Amino acid sequence: MIPTSKSLSGGFILIFLVTILNQSILYAQHSVAREMNEIVLTAIRNDLARPTVHARNLFHTSVAMYDAWAVFDERAETYLLGKTVNGFSNTLESFPIPTDIGLARQEALAYAVYRIINHRYQNSPDWLSTLTELDIYFSSLGYDPSIVSTDYEDGDPARLGNHIAEVVINYGLQDGSNEIGFYDNLYYESVNDLLIMSKSGNPDISDPNRWQALALTTFIDQSGNEIPLGATEFLSPEWGSVSPFSMSMDVLSIFSRDNNDYWVYHDPGSPPQIDTLNGGLGTDAYQWGFALVSAWASHLSPNDGVMWDISPSAFGNVDIDDYPNTLEEYQNFYNLNEGGDIGTGHAVNPATGMPYSSNIVPRGDYTRVLAEFWADGPDSETPPGHWFTILNYVNDQEQFLKRYRGEGDALDALEWDVKAYFILGGAMHDCAIAAWGIKGWYDYIRPVSALRYMAEKGQSTFPDSANYHVAGLPLIEGFIEQIKDINDPLAGTGNENLGAIKIKSWRGPDFIIDPESDQAGVAWILAKDWWPYQRPSFVTPPFAGYVSGHSTYSRAAAEVLTMITGDSYFPGGIGEFVAKQNEFLVFEEGPSVDITLQWATYRDASDQTSLSRIWGGIHPPADDIPGRLIGEQIGKDAVEFAETYFNLSTSTSLRPDSAIPSIRVWKNPIAFNESIQLISEEPRFIQSIEMFSIEGKMIAQFPIGARSTNFSLHTDIEYSGLYFLRINGRDWTQSEKVIIKQ
Repeated sequence: MIPTSKSLSGGFILIFLVTILNQSILYAQHSVAREMNEIVLTAIRNDLARPTVHARNLFHTSVAMYDAWAVFDERAETYLLGKTVNGFSNTLESFPIPTDIGLARQEALAYAVYRIINHRYQNSPDWLSTLTELDIYFSSLGYDPSIVSTDYEDGDPARLGNHIAEVVINYGLQDGSNEIGFYDNLYYESVNDLLIMSKSGNPDISDPNRWQALALTTFIDQSGNEIPLGATEFLSPEWGSVSPFSMSMDVLSIFSRDNNDYWVYHDPGSPPQIDTLNGGLGTDAYQWGFALVSAWASHLSPNDGVMWDISPSAFGNVDIDDYPNTLEEYQNFYNLNEGGDIGTGHAVNPATGMPYSSNIVPRGDYTRVLAEFWADGPDSETPPGHWFTILNYVNDQEQFLKRYRGEGDALDALEWDVKAYFILGGAMHDCAIAAWGIKGWYDYIRPVSALRYMAEKGQSTFPDSANYHVAGLPLIEGFIEQIKDINDPLAGTGNENLGAIKIKSWRGPDFIIDPESDQAGVAWILAKDWWPYQRPSFVTPPFAGYVSGHSTYSRAAAEVLTMITGDSYFPGGIGEFVAKQNEFLVFEEGPSVDITLQWATYRDASDQTSLSRIWGGIHPPADDIPGRLIGEQIGKDAVEFAETYFNLSTSTSLRPDSAIPSIRVWKNPIAFNESIQLISEEPRFIQSIEMFSIEGKMIAQFPIGARSTNFSLHTDIEYSGLYFLRINGRDWTQSEKVIIKQ
């Protein structure tokens, strides 16, 4: 069973109740990397709900783990330690190799991550719980936290670990995240006035294509922290400028708004835009997508008599080539009336050769559990952390052998963990940069704002009927209708709502007094009063919708797990999570029965994540599919990029030197004050470039630390003549001539 914050909470309490001896027995079951990763996940749950920041923290702690392992390996190469990465350079001096490399690795890793956790989470809302757990584990290993020196040249693993932490921390202080400024936004401003959730409709919005902050009586983020003033501020709209892991300049677009740059990797283009005057195809796509969100909100009752088989035999198995592109394809892909997508499931479990057993449950329980499980609920490890818990779940299965890409001998636990975390951490970090770069630039509206806006405009289906507006809601029988009868309970005491739009939907938090015993249920409500399936103190994440971060993170993680395990299926052909009856749900009572979520493949789990966000009222389909496609590419790129550090014979990305495309100087000779342009047919990773005179004297050095097909070098050379460039990769060097003329 995959653990969530709910199933881990008891274990967290246990930490404070058992003795150090018992802790040592418990910790001995896993590698030091695994245990440190679990503490990072605890730190995330105890912190503010910041998926971008936590993806970065997971990546940076994973880098520290990997480098602490790789620095002692004859074949592997460190990522950051002693390297130039994204323009940041640091040195690694020689030191004596210890006799017991295994113990040295463990100690260096523990000290490195210990320092980073202390640095990154010292101001966390529940920092005391996090650092107490960290200190207990660190002490159980017999390590001394008072050792703070970074002078590692004598080979002391603790000091080396401190040095690795120092390098990672310094890298983070200049990576574009504004860590020094507490990750605050530097220039983004919302164009819309606040949506006041305690009032009907959305009368103050000025641009229905742009994001809108919410005004709440109390705003509590997904980690359970109350935010002052109850108003939401856009989280990380400028995150596209943060230094990435594997993403290259080739997939980067730089846009400008209000004289400020927005960096966008894997630009998917604009989401559907509503034309409030003329309508058109973009308006149709906008209205259909958000209408589907409201229609799926009618699926959130376990009492409607609809029963579904949610086993892998009935759900999942959607090929990425079948993802939609046009509005018509979107309408065929997503089932507006019943919910779900075109997935047909899997005929048999490949691990057993037998069909998957049926798993029939009330649809309304399934959809509510999905919405809360994949949202990660209160005390959340956020989506990137959630996929680390899934990786850890996979690692713990008896059927699972830690054979990289499913080939060769099984790796020892530490090597497997540091490599898997390094890849997954890098992928999650790149997903945050790509998705939030897109969110910041396109600044797209959320369903709660769009639906309330369109509801106030009226209906857009019948131009000759009452309350028509081109920007109104489309009428869909049984889901979105017009109030026409004075006997309709929603008509109002003075029939003031005649002609208004009503939606069959989850009724919202006003119908829940005690979440432990009450359910809001599904019924017809005024469309202008629509709520997503969320708590009233949260409502919707505090950032733009397009593209879906969940879809991006999840598909990337699914690709990573598929590639590094060498199998698209969970161990044993199935992964499971049990949501206990009347215990699991937080927003309201439920589920009415035990619900066992099941997935055959990692991609099935990813696709289910995406659908859950629609049932939760958080995303329309337009947010979903581009996120999945971007995530798939990021996941694959992260694996192949990381493998170049492993020096693995099993890596499909490694090629003999003769097969690596060479780099050449474009436009040679060049004039004074003209940049030197280097090009390659395929992306290459360059650590640095050095420039020498014909006499062999170095006259310029360019730290690069980037992967691209095009590199530009600006020089201040004052003399014409022949010069040599030495281009340094990770495990290769190439020389090129360049002529500078007057």
